[in-house]
Amino acid sequence: MASERDTDTSRAAVRTYVPSYQKDEWQRHADELDMSLSEFVRTMVQAGRRGFSGSESTDNGPAASGGPTETSDDIEERVLTVLAESGPLSWDELLAAVTGDIESSLDETLQELQAANRVQYSGRAGGYVLGER
Repeated sequence: MASERDTDTSRAAVRTYVPSYQKDEWQRHADELDMSLSEFVRTMVQAGRRGFSGSESTDNGPAASGGPTETSDDIEERVLTVLAESGPLSWDELLAAVTGDIESSLDETLQELQAANRVQYSGRAGGYVLGER
């Protein structure tokens, strides 16, 4: 069940002070990305938080890496973050950046599931199947 914090969508102001040259630099970058300064700063803070935590989690909920509980808000946040960090990207580049290294995660997960006999590879069935419990 979601906590009250997770469902509160009201906005609150956050005030910080930076040198004028820094604000000007952020504003130029935000303008290049067609974002407001507030949106730019929020996106950069979220990107930085992911970098420090080593995970993709956000205040919006679970990891924005394609999990079953991912929401369109998670994807929206990830797209904004990636574009703010990287600038213009093609569809394929953006897709790769938003999905991250899903192949390694899938490989690791399948190994764990196979070790626990929850999933098996069956050549006869033509792929992975649920294991016997």
